[in-house]
Amino acid sequence: MQDLLTTEQFLPVLDGYPTKFPPGERFCYCNGGYVVLALIAERVSGVPFHDLVRDRVCLPAGMRDTEFLRSDELPERTAVGYLPIEGVSRTNVFHLPVRGNGDGGIYSTVADVSAFWRSLFAGRIVPAGWVAEMVRPRSDATPEMRYGLGFWLHRSSDTVMLEGHDAGVSFRTKHDPRSHVTHTVISNNSDGAWPITRRLDELLTN
Repeated sequence: MQDLLTTEQFLPVLDGYPTKFPPGERFCYCNGGYVVLALIAERVSGVPFHDLVRDRVCLPAGMRDTEFLRSDELPERTAVGYLPIEGVSRTNVFHLPVRGNGDGGIYSTVADVSAFWRSLFAGRIVPAGWVAEMVRPRSDATPEMRYGLGFWLHRSSDTVMLEGHDAGVSFRTKHDPRSHVTHTVISNNSDGAWPITRRLDELLTN
């Protein structure tokens, strides 16, 4: 983990594995695919992935507290992730890459995530036509959810969702572009977000 800092450095970790099935045959989420996409974006633009996200997403959306930070250089205001190891809560510094990449690991706040949703659907990050393509269902993922281009999509509503979890972190944000209602939960442990976001689902659908 201590060697995973740039997008290129992820490639030896991803290399050498056979595909699970031919492309287009069925749906299966894969973190490695998003690292490959980050590498493609770097090579096409000539700009490092972390700078691309800052310049093309965070700055247009006004997300001032969102950045791919190094885990060994965290600013004072940053929450640290924790997980139980041998009965003791320990930080996740040895469990995650030094710096996140295309598959996640960006640091943010609930306010900035809300700004992201507003900016995305207002066309300030990419044009509205592209947004419509991103949130168009492409795959049936579960009985309740479908998948677009990077977004989970509720089968019976317009709700769009992003989520992630790893050692010492969990996150889910849901946005309804019709009602403009958003709920976001960020936790600095692996399971903390789920009971809260489930309760918010109950309150917002009743």
